This record gives sequence, C-alpha cells and structure tokens, in this order.
Amino acid sequence: MQIRRISADDTLQLRRDVLYPQASLEAVKVDHDADGLHFGVFEGGQLLTVVSLFPGKSEAQFRKLATLPAAQGKGYGKAILAHLSDICRKENIKLLWCNARDTAVSFYERLGYTTRGNYFIKDGINFIRMEIALTPPAAKRFEVIPAIDIIGGKCVRLTQGDYNQQKVYNEHPLEVAKEFEALGVRRLHLVDLDGAKKGAVVNWKVLENIAGKTSLVTDFGGGIKTDKDLDIVYECGAALATIGSMAVKSPELFFSWVQRYGADKIFLGADVKDEKIAVGGWLETTGLSVFDFLASNVEKGVQHIFCTDIAKDGLLAGPSIDLYKKILGEFPHINFVASGGVSNIGDVAALQEIGCHGVIIGKAIYEGKISTAELKSFL
Repeated sequence: MQIRRISADDTLQLRRDVLYPQASLEAVKVDHDADGLHFGVFEGGQLLTVVSLFPGKSEAQFRKLATLPAAQGKGYGKAILAHLSDICRKENIKLLWCNARDTAVSFYERLGYTTRGNYFIKDGINFIRMEIALTPPAAKRFEVIPAIDIIGGKCVRLTQGDYNQQKVYNEHPLEVAKEFEALGVRRLHLVDLDGAKKGAVVNWKVLENIAGKTSLVTDFGGGIKTDKDLDIVYECGAALATIGSMAVKSPELFFSWVQRYGADKIFLGADVKDEKIAVGGWLETTGLSVFDFLASNVEKGVQHIFCTDIAKDGLLAGPSIDLYKKILGEFPHINFVASGGVSNIGDVAALQEIGCHGVIIGKAIYEGKISTAELKSFL
C-alpha cells in the first residue's frame, strides 16, 4: 500500500463510481477542488481509495472519501485518514472534520470521531458533521539502542552478516550490558546469531541474565520460528521479540503473534538490499519491495519497526539516509528505528533530524568511533 498526492481530476472517477454512480464526472466536482490537497491509496499500481483535504487555519475538512467496494474493510480508509491527521498535526491544525453519510457514522466512530449538531439532508442523503480533535502527539525521545550480538555466549560483531567475519568484543555480554546501563542507556538490541543460524532460540540464558540483572528494555531476536521460541523469549525477560524472516515467509503465523501478544511486544525487522526485502541471514533477496512489506504489516497494526540496509551493515560507511527518508515519508506514524552503517555521532544526529525514533548502533561503539561522551549526549 502506498499513499501519495494525486490531482483533483484523478479523484473524480472513483468519487463518482462509489458515491454517485448515476452522476457525471463534472457533477462530482466540489467547490474549490483546485485549492484542495488530494490523496490516493495505491496497491499494485491500482487506485483504491481517494480523499480530498481542505486545510484552514485551525481546522481542516476532508471530503469525498471513497474506496472501491472490493477493497472496503481492508484498512485503506483508516490508513488514509491517519495520513491526513499527520499532515494536519504538522501544520498545527487542531480539528479534522467531515460531513459524514449516516451509513458511515459507525466507521468514523470506531476511529474516534464524534458527531456534532443534527442530521441534514442533501441530494436525498442524510449527513451529519463528524470531527476529531488532533492533540499534538506526545514527544518521543530519540533512543540510542546499542546492539549486542551473541555467538557461543560471547559478544561479537559480524561484517554484513558473514559468520566468517566475526570479531569477539567481550566474553561476557552481561558486563557489556551493565556498562551501557551505567551510561544511561535504556534500550538494548540483543541478537542470537547462533539461533538465527540454527533456526531456533539458543542463547536464551544470555537474555535471562541481562533482563534479570539490569533494568534495560531489551528486544531479542534470532531463531524465533515457533510459538515455543516466542514463549521462551518472553519468559526470559524480553520486552519485545524481534521478528524478520518469519514475517516474510510465514505472514499468517506472524500476524497471529501480533494479535496474540500485542503490537507493543513485536519489533519487526526489515532487512533491505536495493529496496527489496532480504531473508535467511541476508543470503536471499526477495522480489518484495520494502514499501509493500511495511504497508501490509502496518495495516495489521505493527508499529515498532527497524530497517537495516545490508549493504551498509558493519562497514562504518554511514547509514542509508535517503532510504529512511522515503520510508518515513510513506509511513510517518510508525515508530521507526534505523540500523546499520553508523560511523560517527554525526550520523546519529542526521537520523534524529530526519525523524527516526531511534538508532541501533554496534560496531561504531565497539570500535571507538563514537566516544562515551558523545553517546551520553543522546541519552
């Protein structure tokens, strides 16, 4: 799913076909259409949903929200209204409203809209004003999330996921975790590389040790393939389970986990090469666009997402700023964390500047490219 700006004329056919099937295209134009902002939801190149936004100084009206009948009930309307809300918040607009048909009232109520005033009739159709207050989102603190990768119970780092290019940094991961905690770090990204290779969780004792002896909010991934693996991860103290390949290869199972445990317990990893999703320890690049992959997951409620450009990971060559800008432009409401390529504190500042909610850092810390004092400035 992609949401993008379209022209007023691009909205007309879908407006007409869905809302006024007996009318001409000319008849479904609205006053000041040329002054509005028009948006469409696309899936596989097909335009499925349209809406037009007319911003004012303190409030904005949207008009002619229309979704193809075959695509209704799949979250497209909800997604495009969330997009409008984000646009309005950025412009400090406090109220978003529409004149809703009586048949659509329950849809808007589920999204938090309330009715105001009385019903009125226009062109033989019952309408009522519905509105939602756009309170500014709570400021989210940018998080630096150190990574600890585990092989044989030791803290290591790989270069571009290559097990033959590994370097041991510490025999005792708990010591590393405690050092981060002492600096003021709150989050930790723990990766079971043995588990990822085996296809089942291996280093759960490391997780249990860190979760039990620090206050760090830890996400844990690597080898989570089954319900049992997931239960082990949560029982050993992980705040979030990091899932990557399973979300690609077994989406129905993955979505069942999201539903069962809640979206706040899942940290979705999108490994990317040339904007295509990679799986299997980065050995296999799929034909799946990262944007389509994220859209299908966001539609199911997934909110905590990190993205690694595998061409950058472990090389200290700088993060994929342009890629992350595109992702944030498409999905402005997700909790997005960048991963891979960070080489200095300037890269961290750049990621914060473009709107990332956090960054996962590994080698740059262990190799001393980012000093303790620099790291603390972001904590």
